[in-house]
Amino acid sequence: MLIRELDIPDDIIRFYEDSGIKELYPPQAEAVDNGLLERKNLLAAIPTASGKTLLAELAMLKAIRNGGKALYIVPLRALASEKFDRFRELAPFGIKVGISTGDFESRDEWLGVNDIIVATSEKTDSLLRNGTSWMEEITTIVVDEVHLLDSKNRGPTLEVTITKLMRLNPDCQIIALSATVGNAREMADWLDAALVLSEWRPTDLHEGVFFGEAINFLGKQKKIERRDKDNATNLVLDTIIEGGQCLVFESSRRNCTGFAKSSSNKVVKLLDSDVRGKLAQMADEVESTGETDTAKVLANCIRKGVAFHHAGLNSSHRKIVEDGFRQNLIKVISSTPTLAAGLNLPARRVVIRNYRRFDSNFGMKPIPVLEYKQMAGRAGRPHLDPYGESVLLAKEYAEFEQLLENYVEADAEDIWSKLGTENALRTHVLSTIVNGFASDRAELMEFMGATFFAFQQDTWSLEDVIDDCIDFLADNDMIVKNETPDSISLSSTQLGKLISMLYIDPMSGAKIVDGLKKAVNVTDLTLLHLICSTPDMRQLYLRNADYTIVTEYIMSHNDEFYNIHSIFHKLADAFHKVSDSPPKIHDDFHNLLDELDDADYEWLMAEVKANHEWFMSEVKTAMLLEEWITEVPADDITQHFNVGEGDIHALADTAEWLMHATTKLAELIGVKYLGYARGLEKRIHYGASPELMELVGIRGVGRVRARKLHKAGFVSLAELKKADYSILSKLVGPNVAANILSNIGVRVRKQVDKSTPINSNTLDTLLDKDQKTFSDFQ
Repeated sequence: MLIRELDIPDDIIRFYEDSGIKELYPPQAEAVDNGLLERKNLLAAIPTASGKTLLAELAMLKAIRNGGKALYIVPLRALASEKFDRFRELAPFGIKVGISTGDFESRDEWLGVNDIIVATSEKTDSLLRNGTSWMEEITTIVVDEVHLLDSKNRGPTLEVTITKLMRLNPDCQIIALSATVGNAREMADWLDAALVLSEWRPTDLHEGVFFGEAINFLGKQKKIERRDKDNATNLVLDTIIEGGQCLVFESSRRNCTGFAKSSSNKVVKLLDSDVRGKLAQMADEVESTGETDTAKVLANCIRKGVAFHHAGLNSSHRKIVEDGFRQNLIKVISSTPTLAAGLNLPARRVVIRNYRRFDSNFGMKPIPVLEYKQMAGRAGRPHLDPYGESVLLAKEYAEFEQLLENYVEADAEDIWSKLGTENALRTHVLSTIVNGFASDRAELMEFMGATFFAFQQDTWSLEDVIDDCIDFLADNDMIVKNETPDSISLSSTQLGKLISMLYIDPMSGAKIVDGLKKAVNVTDLTLLHLICSTPDMRQLYLRNADYTIVTEYIMSHNDEFYNIHSIFHKLADAFHKVSDSPPKIHDDFHNLLDELDDADYEWLMAEVKANHEWFMSEVKTAMLLEEWITEVPADDITQHFNVGEGDIHALADTAEWLMHATTKLAELIGVKYLGYARGLEKRIHYGASPELMELVGIRGVGRVRARKLHKAGFVSLAELKKADYSILSKLVGPNVAANILSNIGVRVRKQVDKSTPINSNTLDTLLDKDQKTFSDFQ
């Protein structure tokens, strides 16, 4: 089917033809035949790089030309940015595109002027909760990566959001884009959609297993020259020699980094001088925008044509890696499965170096077939590669046969709703009541009966869980429950409305309210630990060495925790069993530990692990945040807590959101810690001490630069406005100095008076190169 045969305007046809798209792929043509351009619902379950985005674009453009508005829902912020950039190419046709991924309390009414709005599923859910008016104007909804309904973390929100949108706009067209899954027909039936199910790809995919010095595909074999003792490195080198790029999927961040470092020493020998020069510039950019040793390691790998990619990197470094790979400068990326989650980074060959993943409940376990297929699907760049190859690695013949049967020849599993637990349902039951989708129990059951969970299983199986959620919400004053012989009416309280609009788990809201009411001696740590005790905060994992460190910290700060005493007394009882003089609240815990023999120490640590591990994990997370807001260098934080820069950023981002929620809840219930919480919210945002808040608020001044300015005597905006450019340029560099002064409304003189005296005692220790920035905190 030719593009020009479609019922779309001529200017759009010319746009696609000029872009090289003159004929539809077979699955795309099938979608058109199934009503894509006639406002029919559609589920396209087709492989990666088979043209799913074009399907979405055609449906959205047709809707917009008919006076409609489109919403494009994605699972990840990075994917939202990628789609936003793509859709902005439609601007010549008068198409306005907006993006919204954060600030869960905002209605973002300004987005309503756009024709296409790109948002994450969580942001879409929050817009619905906050009553955004333009939601009712949406005529076409595209749900990308809809198979993530199966995700324990993201699935329930995506499922309820789709259900709400179908209720809010019953005549809306839904285009769902999915990987190939086992029960695509069932998903399509739930959406009342036509199904396009295809294995067709524009670039052939050869799936195989490396064993015995060769890749063993179905029916053929490909010998790989042995240039290194590591098989994965040999596969990488072979790919580059053939003119391709390679993605290597690893089971952990440590393995990612390790493989990038080891393979880069071989890869660099295959690069020409022009590529090396461009890679050097890219590496310099990484080093200039990172505070940690990880940035230096990444930069060294990039200089040699290899990079690693995982959530521990800060966002700017991830983008540099992705852009470098797209430009065919970086030849190899070693990654955790993050790159398989929707980002458009195909490669000639995909090597799955380890098909097992760590599970906290089961240890190392094989990945699902769907995850394997998602990774394998990254192989083969359309119009660039003659084929794509995905390769698993086997050490023994039995494993080789197992991998062929369980992955290469296997079909992806069925998708199952993850909505049926109290933890998953609690927040959605509250928002359903708050937003008026249900005013009594019967209506609530009717709404939940429209979910994918109810479609797969009978609604009655949800009733007990929903009743538990109702009781929890009523017990914590978030809803009012009135029972009559005929019905059970449900209405939200002010507290319930606020918690729903703040987009926090009702359990988090209940914990914060309880903590604010009970807290007596409030410090930074009190409030930091309070938000770290909520289910919305990802607590840090405890290593063996952490138990003593964190326990000592708890004992030395015991009066700063609002719920410390019951826990402490349990610990004191444990001490009493092994010591003649059990510790008092303010005793030196470290000295007490030293008095114990090895057996008693081991017994005590076992008691701590058994009874207090959850609390200690919360405290460890609060300890990290405390270091962040007191300006401990990011490199030190990463070493203290075994995290990456990206992890610090993610934790700070979540903490800022939860501290903001704490300020709003404190205001509603009328406790005295509102100002304290508000100050902490700002400090978490900037990662700085209170005295720097005025300086870090200036564009171009981050926490590192602000501290330098403060030490040099520029302690306020007023002082900075009086600063001499020549002094400031010595302190932070001429370009940065000019930008800072410009940003606070000070004109910079064209000629600099080089004779201006400088306080050398102050500046000798402060002169630096360009500011080292931390992630997105500038």
